[in-house]
Amino acid sequence: MSTLEDRLHDALAAEGSSRSPSPDLFERVVDSIGADRMRRRRVRTIVAAWVTGVAVAAGAVAVFTPRGRSGGLLMPWWILEVATDLALVAIALWLGPFIKRFGRAYAADVFHDNPLTGKSYIVLTDIVYYLIFSAYILFWVHFAPEEHWNAYVGQVTQAQLQQSMTRIGGILLIIGILHGLNIVLMPILGRLFSLNRRLPPHHT
Repeated sequence: MSTLEDRLHDALAAEGSSRSPSPDLFERVVDSIGADRMRRRRVRTIVAAWVTGVAVAAGAVAVFTPRGRSGGLLMPWWILEVATDLALVAIALWLGPFIKRFGRAYAADVFHDNPLTGKSYIVLTDIVYYLIFSAYILFWVHFAPEEHWNAYVGQVTQAQLQQSMTRIGGILLIIGILHGLNIVLMPILGRLFSLNRRLPPHHT
């Protein structure tokens, strides 16, 4: 070997001999593997619950919904209304933790000078998120068919179906825009908080 390789080998060997393995390294690796397995199992359980719920709901609608003369389903308007509201609630309960899971590392990097502020910021954005979702769902709740639906004997029409799709797409668009603004503004806020901590206090 060359002189440089010898020096590098000696430096690495000396550094390695001065280090001792962590006594709880094996336990931490085992715990990490166990936590990953639990997370995967939880994800599979949630997916299975979603699929089962959708299948049960679709089966119940197909069995208990009356049929017209041509054999098509005549779904009452309130079934689609309840299904749309439940879909919005399910999206809120799934999307919130999903965004929070991947946003923690981003917030920790932005607020690295004051991590407590970053944690508080995440909590406050969660509150705003659920307030927006709750208000949106309550604004669109219907207790009777609207006139422009032209509902025949209280059945689902194309206009009601179109409005239901618009409601779901609207909340996704709103959350997407707000989330994008949050991604852009968070580094600016983190920079301002860092400068505020570094500035010396003013004495009068």
